[in-house]
Amino acid sequence: MSDTTPVPASQLGMRRQNLALVLRLVATHTPISRATVAARSGLTRAAVSSLVDELITTGLVREGPATTSGRAGRPGRILAMNDRGPAGLGIEVGVGHLAVCVVDLRGDIRVSRRVEVANARREPTSTLTALARLTDEACAEAATLDLRPLPPVLAVPGLLADRSGTVVHAPNLGWHNVPTTQLWPGTAPAKVDNEANLGAMAELWTGHAATDFLHVSAEMGIGAALVVDGHLHTGSRGYAGELGHVPIHPEGPPCTCGAHGCLEQYASQDAVLRAAELTERALDADPITLLTERAAAGDTVTLQAIRRAGDALGIALVTAISLVDPAAVVLGGAYAELAPWLLPHIRNQIRSRLTVRPFDTEAITASALGRGGPVLGAALTGIQRILAAPGTFDAEQPPGRQSTFCGSEPPVE
Repeated sequence: MSDTTPVPASQLGMRRQNLALVLRLVATHTPISRATVAARSGLTRAAVSSLVDELITTGLVREGPATTSGRAGRPGRILAMNDRGPAGLGIEVGVGHLAVCVVDLRGDIRVSRRVEVANARREPTSTLTALARLTDEACAEAATLDLRPLPPVLAVPGLLADRSGTVVHAPNLGWHNVPTTQLWPGTAPAKVDNEANLGAMAELWTGHAATDFLHVSAEMGIGAALVVDGHLHTGSRGYAGELGHVPIHPEGPPCTCGAHGCLEQYASQDAVLRAAELTERALDADPITLLTERAAAGDTVTLQAIRRAGDALGIALVTAISLVDPAAVVLGGAYAELAPWLLPHIRNQIRSRLTVRPFDTEAITASALGRGGPVLGAALTGIQRILAAPGTFDAEQPPGRQSTFCGSEPPVE
């Protein structure tokens, strides 16, 4: 076969599958030798050597110094995910903040930016422009670390149109049918997703949760995401997870969604702040920090407000658990920090109401990622895409090329 003869599609597909297999082994078992990769993968050493060389050339894997492992014979060399070069870039619009996160191929956070800013009712263009500037700052720092971020993934607290990047409804932001990718200044984000979904995937990808769980998070609003057998369940139209708008008391106060008595009116960050009489003080400090400080000090009003939220959340979770039967429930966002005071009330509600079927309330736990879950999940999305298809990466980001995706200005050809 001559050098110009095309490789059959079946062979190319098989090589790409093997390339992904080798890369996943390196990512999962870092550090690892070529011989061990061959043994675990079932591939020949010659095949592994060729695949590893390609991964090194594209900047995904590096080969470290020789080690003897205490055994006689020729020392081996170890393989590890590259901590320079390609990197994941996550960006987030929250109701009360903007955030950017850059992770390397190992999943380690290398650059992080978060600013508290009131985005509710703000013009979407102004919010996205401010986020683009924050992204530029993070990418400039990433460049000093020899990192080349991939196209960003954007996390937003709302319902999205499938694949288009349009935020159909984000009531706490005041966004309706906002085309985020069209409004983004410069090269548009590669993907836009719901912040609860990305927070759940961050739990999964970082190994903090099992492969079947319900993730519930809160900021100004309340979102949920269901992970089944390691995959996100989004529903037929991608709208699954709107736990915040499950009615707790149908005759209760009006909600931003237009209904009455939704969970958000009792268990969202704003609802707890109002009940704790902290609304005015929270303007000048981080509201969740204020709540945790007062709860830790035994403030009666704050503890009553958190109990009210925990009871409401427990009632909503009874319905969710009965319907989807998750193996575990993970509390993310603000709930993770309030968990020491929330969890007893949530568990009491579930134990008293969920009597038909068993459920271990100790399987309801706080996220280790806290409020950083969604933007981390957004950043890890790019890394997961590389792990799934490293054979397509070379065409997208040739080795040594500077990323053209960080700046708020489009690339100059």
